[in-house]
Amino acid sequence: MIKTLIFDFGNVFINLDIEHGFQKTLEILKIESLSEDIIEINKLYEIGQVSTDNFIDFYAEKFPHLNRTELIDLWNLILKDFPKHRLAFLKELKSNTDYQLILLSNTNELHINWVKEHVPFYNEFRNCFDAFYLSHDIQLRKPNRDIFEFVLNTHQLKADECLFIDDNADNINTAKTMDIHTWHITPYTEDIATLFLTKKHLF
Repeated sequence: MIKTLIFDFGNVFINLDIEHGFQKTLEILKIESLSEDIIEINKLYEIGQVSTDNFIDFYAEKFPHLNRTELIDLWNLILKDFPKHRLAFLKELKSNTDYQLILLSNTNELHINWVKEHVPFYNEFRNCFDAFYLSHDIQLRKPNRDIFEFVLNTHQLKADECLFIDDNADNINTAKTMDIHTWHITPYTEDIATLFLTKKHLF
C-alpha cells in the first residue's frame, strides 16, 4: 500500500523546456558543447557547494560578452509556466487524503528564486508538502542513491510504501533499485493530476 508520495518539481509541477534551453544556451555562449569545468561547476552549484555569486563570476569570466543579468536570464531560460490545475490537485491531496507528501528536487538557488518571483502561489504550493527538499539546501542530488536514503531514513519510510514521480530516467532507475514504486512521467503528454488514473493499480 502506498503511504508516501515523493514528487520531483520540474516537469512534474512546473513546466521546463530543457532541450530548447540547452540549445539556446550553446548558441548564446557561442560554444558547441559544455566543457568539463562547466559541467562540474553546474553540479556543484546544484548541491549548494558553490555560491550564486561565485557561480556567476565563473560564467562572467569565461563568457565576457555577457553581463551578469544576461547570464542569470540565460540560466533560467528553461523555466516555463506552472499550470494552476496542478496546484489544485496537490491541495486536494493535502486536504482529503492521508498520504505523506514530499518534494525532492534537483533545484539551485537561482532557479528557486525565479520561481518565487514568477509563481505567485509558490508559498501555497510549498505549504502543501510535509517535507520540501531542494538539492542545494540538503547538498545531495538525484540520481545518487544517498538522496533517496536520506528521505527514507529521515522519515522512517518503507521503500515499497512510497511512490516516486520524476521525468528523468536516471532518477527513476535509482529509485527502482531501492524497491520504491515509480512513475516515469512524460512531460507534455502526461500530467501529475492524472496520478490516480495512471497509477490506479497502486492505490
